[in-house]
Amino acid sequence: MQNASFKVVSFAATFGVFTTEPKQRLEDAGCEVKIIKHSRVLTDAEKIGCARDADAVILGGNGMSRRVINALPKLKVIAQHGRGIDGIDYKAATDKGVMVVNTPGVNIEETADLTFGLILDLERHITQMNDDLKAGVWEKRAGHSLYGKTIGIIGVGDIGLAVARRAMGFGMDILGNDIRQRPDAAKTGLMFTGLNDLLKRSDIVTIHTPLTASTTNLIGAKELKMMREDAILVNTSRWGIIRKEALEKALQSGQLMGYATDVHEQEPGPAPSFADLPNVLVTPHAGSATYETNLRMGMTVADNIIAVKDGVTPPNLVTPVSLIFG
Repeated sequence: MQNASFKVVSFAATFGVFTTEPKQRLEDAGCEVKIIKHSRVLTDAEKIGCARDADAVILGGNGMSRRVINALPKLKVIAQHGRGIDGIDYKAATDKGVMVVNTPGVNIEETADLTFGLILDLERHITQMNDDLKAGVWEKRAGHSLYGKTIGIIGVGDIGLAVARRAMGFGMDILGNDIRQRPDAAKTGLMFTGLNDLLKRSDIVTIHTPLTASTTNLIGAKELKMMREDAILVNTSRWGIIRKEALEKALQSGQLMGYATDVHEQEPGPAPSFADLPNVLVTPHAGSATYETNLRMGMTVADNIIAVKDGVTPPNLVTPVSLIFG
């Protein structure tokens, strides 16, 4: 007989919303599931109040601090409805014996799709022309062709490699930078190089590296000055990799032609202060926002939680090694 006392609380805004199968899978396995609906980042006190008796917590944009982790006496597992766990105090969790799991690899193609959508929008001024025409202004804005241009990919993991495959189809030259050089990247024509060389040579720079101690503030004023004046920068990875103040100055001065981001300082939260600039595009961390990805992500979360409930090592347990290499 299934034990229905294993309580799951979800703070992930899209868990069980776009697709209901993951929630049903947890309930069929004997879990009691409570979904907390919200449109802002919850306070620590609110999280504690909602999850005080939880065995498992599912997170999306909300993080989990040491204070919250220590205040939940039954907590056994924190499940990230996504890949990045930088909002979770991992040390606090491991100190308390709480497992942390995530959903790597489920949104590779979709994030690469969004990345190229942002690139095309910036280079061809699609949103600007759409807004012009809807306002009654017929203006063809001159943009840049992608064919024959150079794209620089910072972080050649699964998503970075998926971006490289798309760049092949546009006839682009492809540069990459990473602490590890994947042999299979050569199939896309990607050439590995140093970060400074990539910045100097690329017409488009796109970031796909995790946020770690070595990538925090990786792109600052010095690095932005290396980029071409007509270059664009795209970030669908993590906030914190680019220095905000340096980026804002580069955009306002025209040193950088355009910037697009899917990641933000506070999620959910307001767009950055410079988002009203005409050469800036922002999306609400929507790289994985497809029905297909949401289903895969939710089912992976369910698999991990059920494994913990059943006393089995979860398939996507985050380890110190995976924190370093992603």
